[in-house]
Amino acid sequence: MISSFDIHSSFAILSLMSAATSLLKQHLQQRQMLGKTHVALRPGTMEKLSGLGRPPAAREISQPEPLRSVASAPAPALRVLRDTPPPEAKKVELLEVAGATVEEKLAALRVMAETWAPARAMASLRQTMVFAVGSPQASLMFVGEAPGAEEEKLREPFVGPAGQKLTAIIKAMGLDRPQVYISNICKFRPAMDNQGSGNRKPTAEEMRACLPFVLTEIDFIQPKVIVALGATAAEGLGLPGTVGGLRGKFHSTSGIPTMVTYHPSYLLREEQTGDGIRAKRQVWEDMLKVMEKLGLPISAKQRGYFQAK
Repeated sequence: MISSFDIHSSFAILSLMSAATSLLKQHLQQRQMLGKTHVALRPGTMEKLSGLGRPPAAREISQPEPLRSVASAPAPALRVLRDTPPPEAKKVELLEVAGATVEEKLAALRVMAETWAPARAMASLRQTMVFAVGSPQASLMFVGEAPGAEEEKLREPFVGPAGQKLTAIIKAMGLDRPQVYISNICKFRPAMDNQGSGNRKPTAEEMRACLPFVLTEIDFIQPKVIVALGATAAEGLGLPGTVGGLRGKFHSTSGIPTMVTYHPSYLLREEQTGDGIRAKRQVWEDMLKVMEKLGLPISAKQRGYFQAK
């Protein structure tokens, strides 16, 4: 009976240690992504942690008397661990940089992004950092998912075919590209085997590594409206779901009205299938709501863009 108890107790303790180690590892990874290098511990914690290195069976054998008093303890402990919901993900901390003006802060933020360890440590991201472009005083901010081949080459977001389509949308709204602010959730181009000019969307981990930057940009600029271009950008801003289910109404990012609409690359694909007018009209309906929210003038001609014949 005693030997049987020792085995089961050992398995229970090992299970608890494994679960605790997993939670601790997750917590430390989150801290690392936020640039934290140290973790505060309560008094006596190091002594307890050092004791975990001993085999659980050996501890039980060296202290035979307590076995009778803890014979029923492992099962309740495991139930508590299993029934306790996982801790809520902490809000992403904004980055602190020096600067007296928004322009100076954004410039310092760009320098920080160049050597951002959580992103640089990812072998799945390429090395060229693509920051953002536009007016620090912009009322309208566009957020995409990640730079592509052309963006990586010029180190500016949305300069390829999809970027040209976005520029046309901005112009149709009665604005010029330098008047708005354009950024991406991920500041580095996601890597692929035999990449060439091919691109892929960033993973959740890749987006989380760069998320503090775009959220800090939003905090510095304080645009009146944010437009999330595509489902990946929306997910990165904390708005999971399909574009079809999210578009057409305002959501919130850091308290700022956020419109989710189709990515310009989606419009390019739909044009090739012959369904371009429908897709353009849907995006334009979203942009009309954005213009109304910004108080921009809207002409009858603008309202009639891409109407079905």
